[in-house]
Amino acid sequence: MTSEQIIQYAVEEGFAAAAIVDTGDIVFDPSFCPYCEENLCGQYGANYSCPPDCGSPEAMKQRVLAHKKALVLQTIWEISDYSDATVIKPAKASHNASEIRLVKRLRAEGYDGFIVGASGCALCSPCVRAQGEPCRFPEYQYSCMSAYCIFVKRLADKCGMEYDCGNGLLAFFGMYVFD
Repeated sequence: MTSEQIIQYAVEEGFAAAAIVDTGDIVFDPSFCPYCEENLCGQYGANYSCPPDCGSPEAMKQRVLAHKKALVLQTIWEISDYSDATVIKPAKASHNASEIRLVKRLRAEGYDGFIVGASGCALCSPCVRAQGEPCRFPEYQYSCMSAYCIFVKRLADKCGMEYDCGNGLLAFFGMYVFD
């Protein structure tokens, strides 16, 4: 399968833009870690895919760098109020659902890897971590770009994607990391 075919799959799954980069070109910045620790999303220490459970910034970076390629994915949403969780949460859920559909297609073609989502994993809501149960969907569990300390603006620039899409528009990013 060519890069163009992989990107075509992404378009077919509803992504506004997709690009393949070498993982070595991804910029990581551990100074983003405190944003997770602020726990504005309420998932810090409550979700297997979020800090501190997902791993240290260095461990997350090494997880990405252990693979050669990343398919960077972008969706763009019309959102008039960037603080309106009733609109943002379903948009992120739709982005991540599209990632999972795409991953199923790519894995069927032999492209094994893992997902980096637009938010922390929400496959179980709430995460079964609260009950002390093991993850029910480890093959699809995803951590967010922030948990990986990925400098998303620089990644978007590298991929030729808009990070700040202008008034009333909000972009979400995710990745599929593979060899």
